[in-house]
Amino acid sequence: MASHGLKRARPAELVPGTVSVITVRMDYLPASTPEDWQAVEFARLERPTEAIVSVYARGRDYHKVLRGRLQKLSERMAQAMGPFGHRVFTDSAPVLEAELAARSGQGWRGKHTLLLSREAGSMFFLGEIYVDLALPESAPVSGHCGSCSACMDVCPTQAIVAPHQLDARRCISYLTIEHAGPIPLELRPLIGNRIYGCDDCQLACPWNKFAQRSALPDFDERQGLSGSQLTTLWGWSEAAFLRHTEGSPIRRIGHVRWLRNIAVAMGNALRAGTDADADATLRQALALHASHGSDVVREAVAWALEI
Repeated sequence: MASHGLKRARPAELVPGTVSVITVRMDYLPASTPEDWQAVEFARLERPTEAIVSVYARGRDYHKVLRGRLQKLSERMAQAMGPFGHRVFTDSAPVLEAELAARSGQGWRGKHTLLLSREAGSMFFLGEIYVDLALPESAPVSGHCGSCSACMDVCPTQAIVAPHQLDARRCISYLTIEHAGPIPLELRPLIGNRIYGCDDCQLACPWNKFAQRSALPDFDERQGLSGSQLTTLWGWSEAAFLRHTEGSPIRRIGHVRWLRNIAVAMGNALRAGTDADADATLRQALALHASHGSDVVREAVAWALEI
């Protein structure tokens, strides 16, 4: 953020010659998502030994899907009006995606800082095409959160410190995906069984009753990334991890962070004290990596077994 601050705020400094930005959104709920999907996802939190992967990460890597479609859109535009300078982005460079989308009328910034749409909630990806064309501006839309504070109230770590203000250092999505090294001790119990990302603020948002299903099979759930037991995913070797996450956004965290996250979740399951047999299974599984080559994994295992 410090290195690229000006480039984030000034598109022409990131891509010289940029005059306008075209913003897009793409829904990602799988086509088979049930009507009561928010309740279904919340129910997973009540099953401590079940591993929870954020909904957006259960299918194909959105970077690849959206970037490819943005490039095709750019090519079709060039066919219609002639060559023009452009570059496509989706969560891949110093780009203020949510703010650009809000200013161009895609929706408004919710109190959780995500973009919200009256027609689609927040369950969508954002993308941009920087162009050297002077295009007419589209007007922003007004916000519709009102006095609702559901996203702030539900956040497990209270990372939404004030409306429209997020402390990323407390956010479970940041901690399980971006953060390297040990997860802070005081936050581990709050992570529960979330091993990759967190959807709670979106699950609690009333606007997500309007979330749209994707027509793309790319975002259908992959086997093993929804409803699996922690011990099952813990048993993946690095080779198995790479095989199961090929083409998935999960691969970017690597096997060490994957194990770190699962160890924390297993420790939380032990602290929940489901039943003696389940606890014994968790302890036996954790012991398998007690001497792992990574300091981060060994420390997480030791913490999990402290109870």
